[in-house]
Amino acid sequence: QVHVAESGGGSVQVGGSLTLSCVVSGNKFAINVMGWYRQAPGKQRELVAALSSGGRTKYASAVKGRFDISRDYAKKTASLQMNSLKVEDTAVYYCVARDIDYNLGETPDPLDYWGQGIQVTVSS
Repeated sequence: QVHVAESGGGSVQVGGSLTLSCVVSGNKFAINVMGWYRQAPGKQRELVAALSSGGRTKYASAVKGRFDISRDYAKKTASLQMNSLKVEDTAVYYCVARDIDYNLGETPDPLDYWGQGIQVTVSS
């Protein structure tokens, strides 16, 4: 059974930085895509960033230039470096892994492998 685990969340002030980490275990097939979604209170879950095995990246316009996604393909881990954080970045962040080689879309896919989510709180 595939297990996805996030770490690194917490509280930070506006303008600060946080790094989220994610590790995948238990998969039988190669993980081609890893990424992050987030969900703020009262809002829909939205794609933040994704990185495919072919190196294709995708970022939400709201985080482009501030967030950076990276992966260690051998260790099946992904990181999300978040800089210049804003109050509106406050949300639960979910790591997602996908074994097919098709990048994550705007709509969360329940068939992907999801972590439990981790809270990021940005305060002014």
